[in-house]
Parts: sequence; C-alpha cells; structure tokens
Amino acid sequence: MQDMPIKNRERIALLGQLVRYGITGLLASFINIGIYHGCVKLGGLDPNLAWTIGFLGAAGAGYLMHGAFSFRGHGGRDRQHVRIGRFMIVSLISFGLNSFWVWLLVQYLNLPIWAPYPPVLCVTPLLVFWLNRQWVFE
Repeated sequence: MQDMPIKNRERIALLGQLVRYGITGLLASFINIGIYHGCVKLGGLDPNLAWTIGFLGAAGAGYLMHGAFSFRGHGGRDRQHVRIGRFMIVSLISFGLNSFWVWLLVQYLNLPIWAPYPPVLCVTPLLVFWLNRQWVFE
C-alpha cells in the first residue's frame, strides 16, 4: 500500500472507515431498535418515549464502538472531553432526525411501528457518518 499514491490510500482508508462505521452503526441501531420495539410492544410505551430510551442505550454503546473500531487510526485521541461533547451533539442531531421519522411514520401517518426502520438505517447514518468523521473523530 506504500507504493500507492496518497490520494488512493486516502480513499481506501475512507472506504474502510465507512465499512467499519456501517457495521458499528448497524449494531448500535439494532440496540436502539430492539429497545424501542420491546418498549412499545411489551411495555406499551409511547413510541417516541420508547425511541428515547433506545437512543440512550445505543448512544453510549455507539461512542465506544465508533471510537475503538469505526474511526480507529483517524484523528487524534487527545481532548477526550471535546470529543465526547461533540459526539453528544451529533447524537442529538441523529436522535432528532430519527425521532422525526418515528413521529411522521408511526404517529402522524399511522403506519406500523417498523415503518421508521428504513430511513433510520439508510438516511440518517449518512449524515451522521459525515459529521462524526469531519467533526467528532477528526
């Protein structure tokens, strides 16, 4: 890989991050979805309250997994307090967008409780990857 031009190495590194981010993001999303689905189906909770509880579980797991796996070797690891604060802000953006999907699709359009899964798993992660890569794990 050392003989490869720098631009190509950067693209391969970015692709590796994106793949690792996808794996880690899916795990965190399944934590969130599992808690959400269980709280709604088994606990009878309001869908947005259930989503909030799931988010809290997934956010903690996500920070640890993204820092150790998704963005390993990317950026410095100093100023941990800044990184945690930025991760919380990005997580809140993700939470807000995903809560919107839950509200729109489940509560407003009265679709099944699984209706938010496609945008939660396909739309939101692209924005959050970019924010994490450019700002959190810089």
